[in-house]
Amino acid sequence: MRVAIYGGSFNPPHVGHAMVASWLGWTGKVDAVWLLPSFSHPFAKDLAPFEHRVAMCEAVAEVVGAEVCTIESTLPTPSYTIDVLRALAAKHPRDRFQLVAGADVLEELPRWKSWPEIAADFTPIIVGRQGYACPPGAIEFPPVSSTQIRKSLAAGEGVEHLVPEVVRPFLDFYRPSGPKPMNA
Repeated sequence: MRVAIYGGSFNPPHVGHAMVASWLGWTGKVDAVWLLPSFSHPFAKDLAPFEHRVAMCEAVAEVVGAEVCTIESTLPTPSYTIDVLRALAAKHPRDRFQLVAGADVLEELPRWKSWPEIAADFTPIIVGRQGYACPPGAIEFPPVSSTQIRKSLAAGEGVEHLVPEVVRPFLDFYRPSGPKPMNA
């Protein structure tokens, strides 16, 4: 089975994430999409608790026909993409994994551990994102970001147009009166 590993902070997941996951399945690029919320962020990003982000991903996965993979929570930290992909390949030897990455991370790839091996062994699917150079053959998705959503919530602005309906019940966590995000 061809499995797209769509990793991210998902802090919170938004309509762009849902569109990418759906598009991967709709176009037959893969047989399955696994959302992989990062357990901790190697570049020290502040994150909502892992369990909260997993719950949001599970809600989105149900709507878009994906699955949620939490293997990263079982791996030593820091957990790098190459380590996660190798662990998945070892655990599921009959499946072929492909990394999904947004064009917004292309500039960061030189900082990633073992990027040449990831590119060689896990055939990345790069998806475009408005505001970033779109690689040839990539489809460009709307300019939505979790950072933008968190800022809007902190300012008391509505974000209903930016998050799937199933994520809305989780958003109080990000409002000023809710608990503050922390590293998981």
